[in-house]
Amino acid sequence: MNEMGIAFQEITETIRMVQAENLDIRTITLGINLNDCRRDDPSKTAEAIYNKILKLGKNLVKVAEDLESEYGIPIVNKRVSVTPISIIGDGFDSEGFKLIAKAMDKASEEIGVNFIGGYSALVHKGFTKGDLNLIKSIPEVLSETVRVCSSVNVATSKSGINMDAVLIMGNIIKETADLTADKDGIGCTKLVVFANAPEDNPFMAGSFHGVGEPESTVNIGISGPGVVHRVVEKLGSDADFGELSEAIKKTAFKITRAGELIGRLAAQRLESHFGIIDLSLAPTPAIGDSIANILEAMGLERCGAPGTTAALALLNDAVKKGGVMATSYVGGLSGAFIPVSEDAGMIDAVSAGALTIEKLEAMTCVCSVGLDMIAIPGDTSPYTIAGIIADEMAIGVINKKTTAVRIIPVPGKKVGEWVEFGGLLGRAPIMEVNRFSPEIFVKRGGRIPAPIHSLNN
Repeated sequence: MNEMGIAFQEITETIRMVQAENLDIRTITLGINLNDCRRDDPSKTAEAIYNKILKLGKNLVKVAEDLESEYGIPIVNKRVSVTPISIIGDGFDSEGFKLIAKAMDKASEEIGVNFIGGYSALVHKGFTKGDLNLIKSIPEVLSETVRVCSSVNVATSKSGINMDAVLIMGNIIKETADLTADKDGIGCTKLVVFANAPEDNPFMAGSFHGVGEPESTVNIGISGPGVVHRVVEKLGSDADFGELSEAIKKTAFKITRAGELIGRLAAQRLESHFGIIDLSLAPTPAIGDSIANILEAMGLERCGAPGTTAALALLNDAVKKGGVMATSYVGGLSGAFIPVSEDAGMIDAVSAGALTIEKLEAMTCVCSVGLDMIAIPGDTSPYTIAGIIADEMAIGVINKKTTAVRIIPVPGKKVGEWVEFGGLLGRAPIMEVNRFSPEIFVKRGGRIPAPIHSLNN
């Protein structure tokens, strides 16, 4: 602790944030390299993966719980991410990939984590046979496992957008919803489509252990919307934008210091590498832990009103500026999340008619990720879903940032009805989607070329 220069005052202030303002470490995620687990057949590969996750992850939950007790900072989620499974299983058929997924699920249950990420494929320039077989297996895997999370990267600013992959994912999302219809399409809450996916993201459902990562890493996702909300409220309406930004920066600094302390200690005790701190403000359905409420405290009548995107841009920028002063190792997504079902203020804004998918899309130009945890009518076509994905990928590619889509076409539900996922996944009203079809456009096939500014070498 002395090596980090953390003062007693910082510790006491952190304790106050925990007790009064919902501060927590949102996730501690152990990344595990699986490259040495490849065997001649799927069952042996699955066994090797199971054994390695148990070997490296067996103490993760205990270490996290010990740190919670010692420092009084709640660590909400303990998770594991692994090397993208399409790489490890390349050459296997879909049945082989399913064996691996079941081994991942069993191992994650055994070590006590709530999610395991990395059932993933990176297809921004095209597919291998393994990529296609993994993607084809996603609906069944997410319907038959509890903890496995899946992600597919379909675009980068260097390569453009793989529209074949975008169209396939529109269909995969529909199939996943249908196979989990008895639970309102909950399988889709564990599936995300990315542009510019980071290799060190600790948050689910998009976490995977990148190919450039070491044998194992500890990555930390901080939180603290409640803390920032309290600070903005105290400033009142007389503070100008410079004062607002400065107050948020100072708060983000304090939150990040807590995450840095926990991350380094966890890595040491797990005999792993300390990876990164993800500076993202991640909301929960709990009252007072909302990104939307922060924006409203800045002076918006409702999140979604004109000015919302500007307010979110200010928040995102201030969080990053404060965080980078507190740690040298910033990574992951780092910003502010706007998941509808996981944010009580967002839910209220949608219910009031203030917030639409189109406004959320505009907000994703400046936020941490993209269209997240949005429930839409179950009869939405896969072409419309593909069009929504394509739009979001374009925002990421052109702006050289990570964007993503986690969208749930809830079987049997119509606009205005509600879906209840429970826990941190929350609840959401079914949102209206544009009724005009992009079918001809998304079926053209091929790759939308990378933008001119990708030629920056």
